[in-house]
Amino acid sequence: MKNQEMMVERFDVQNIESQLEAEGYAVLPECLDTREGRALATLLDEGRTTPGQEGGEFRYFDDAMPPLLNAWRDALYRWLVPLANRWNTLSGIDRAFPAELDAFLDASRSAGQHRPQSHLYRLREGERLGLHRHDEGEWIFPLQIVALLSEPRRDFSGGEFVMTEQRPRMQSRPMVVPLGFGDMAIIASVQRPIQGSHGYYQGRLKHAISRVRSGERIGLELMFHNAA
Repeated sequence: MKNQEMMVERFDVQNIESQLEAEGYAVLPECLDTREGRALATLLDEGRTTPGQEGGEFRYFDDAMPPLLNAWRDALYRWLVPLANRWNTLSGIDRAFPAELDAFLDASRSAGQHRPQSHLYRLREGERLGLHRHDEGEWIFPLQIVALLSEPRRDFSGGEFVMTEQRPRMQSRPMVVPLGFGDMAIIASVQRPIQGSHGYYQGRLKHAISRVRSGERIGLELMFHNAA
């Protein structure tokens, strides 16, 4: 297994922060190799899945998340927590996230947030994932990870990862996040501070998967906070 701390360090944190502040997302290419991606995808066939409201099937991880994903989540949290705390300050939120993921999870559990949200999902032809966000609970980490575990144009067509951002007194801004097999993307999970002419204001975000036109699309959402 790769050293995820070293994998994260190959990315330019300042460039990533600039992308997140400009667009609300930043793609981290080739985080998972073919073997790792396919192995994660097979977990959909090995555990209990639940149906989605608009089709698809989902496998939610409990606290026994696969070691590979645990390693990625821990490394990415440690890497992103300074930015998350900066966003809280700019948003006027008087709360600082702990430096380590375990301490953050302990704090969220103490606030009644016990339900893990990280999951795999599979969408087949004609299925999609509607606009949503993960904002249930007192402790909400403002960033999350998504990943693609299928090969575009070979395993499936359609199924674009889409984000919308609502800014005050403006129309929603749509974005399509370009993902290849094994890519991860950091996205703003609920809201983010945006600099305007009179200081910072809040952009509120949701994300979705457009209708799969053919084949099978398998993806991952990796969350840092639990739900209530």
